[in-house]
Order: sequence, then structure tokens, then C-alpha cells
Amino acid sequence: MESKTNGAVVVELYPSGQLGGDADLINSIALDSGTVDIIITDASNFATYEPKMGISALPFQFADFEEAWAFMDSDIEAEAEAGLIPQNMRVLAHYCNGFRCVTNSKGPVESPDDMKGMLIRTPENPVIMATMTAMGANPQPLAFNELYQALKQGTYDAQENPIPVIYNNNLYEVQAYLSVTNHIYSGMCFTIAESSWNKLSADQQAIVEAAAKASADYDRELNKQMTDDLVSSLEQAGMKINNPDLAPFAEATASVLTDNTDTYGDLLTKLADWKAAR
Repeated sequence: MESKTNGAVVVELYPSGQLGGDADLINSIALDSGTVDIIITDASNFATYEPKMGISALPFQFADFEEAWAFMDSDIEAEAEAGLIPQNMRVLAHYCNGFRCVTNSKGPVESPDDMKGMLIRTPENPVIMATMTAMGANPQPLAFNELYQALKQGTYDAQENPIPVIYNNNLYEVQAYLSVTNHIYSGMCFTIAESSWNKLSADQQAIVEAAAKASADYDRELNKQMTDDLVSSLEQAGMKINNPDLAPFAEATASVLTDNTDTYGDLLTKLADWKAAR
């Protein structure tokens, strides 16, 4: 962005929750507080502002990365994202966070029965919370930058995140078990405040959007590679890893779709038709 705009657009990076948790940052953009111009966070984290944004995070919808990526770039996702623009949020590209898996300190999760009563950290995300509840767990939201310490202190039994997130944030140090549940795909939205977008010239907008999409392509391939490579690294770090049969989990969470038909309206039908046509 900086080089192609000859320094007219300057990018300052604030990683690792330095400006606040995901919910705080989304709220700051919605309120146009000036705290942040761009955020990259899970698509379904926006569901508190536009409920249809949860469509990409419905449990057990995508078979692999390629299918999930294609959906994130589809007209269905774009239709959900259109509801964010009146709330000062414009999605420019889709990063990949991977497929979410459960870790915990108690034992391997082989079936939804093993999740009953488990106190699990989730983001402040209605779709993820509903999915954990359907599995029998007790989801309690917590900002990600507070998660490591909470797990270390035993405040929570479990958490759920993609494998690269688990490894890169050293969660293997405070969680003994990883169950590869792949229950939700975590697509990330590269989102700019509409007010910030409107301050750019048309040429600058084109440069920013192109940079967002190019970086998203790189991010996707990197995440897929890390997901493939880091399971053995987690095992070497001492985690006990199991690959449960996912059919019982999909069955247990089917209600997350049926209970939210009013929220998604015809997007659920469009999603089903889209998958059938692939």
C-alpha cells in the first residue's frame, strides 16, 4: 500500500490485541471512534452487527479449504457483507484462519458426550457459542489476548481454534489434548472503516483493495501449509492428538442451522444450492 501510493497511505501495524479484543475493535469501527482503520477478524464475529455474517461459520458446512475459500468469495457471502456497509464496515478480502478444533485439559474428545459440562472459551460470537452449546459444552466468551493466562490458571477447561492459532500462540503449553474436530471454518474478513475508505481517492482505493486481495491469497496458502505441518509439531510439543469420527458432532450441531432459519432467510437455501452445484 505504501509503495504503490508513493507514501500517501501509511500503514501502522498493531498485532496481538494491542488495540483491544475483536469485539472491541469491531465496535470501535462501527462507532467510527478513530481507534483503528482496518481490522482482520473472523467473519462471524460481525454477527452481533449483521446476523447474516454468521453464514460462513455454520458448523460442518465445508469439506476442505478450497470449498471454504470459494464460499467466502461467493455472492452469498457478499450479500451478507453488504449489511455491514451502513454500519461503517467494508470487507475488501478474505483471509483464512483455518478449521476450528477443540483443545482441553481433561482428556480426548471422541464424541459430543465428552464435551458435556466442559467450560470452553469462545470469542464473543453467537454462532460459535451456539455450536459449543449444541455439543453439550458451556461456552463463555473471553478476549483472545486473555486466553493463555486463563487456561494457565485453570479458569477454563478448554478452548477452540484452528491448529496454526493453537501452535503460534503456545496454547500447547497450557492444554494437554487436541481433538481435530474441524467443527467450523474460520474465514477472516479484511475490513476497512467505510469512513476511512471514503477518504481515499479512487486510485488509492484500487491499490488498497488489490493489496488486500493479494495478501489474502498468500495468507490462505500459508495457513493451509501450517495446518498440514503443525500437527506433528504440536505432538512433539507434548499434546495428545486424536481424530474423532465427525458424524456424531455434525448430527449434534444440526440444530444450529434449523434454529436460525429466520436469521439467514434465503441464504441457507442459496448455500445448499451452491454446495449441490459444486
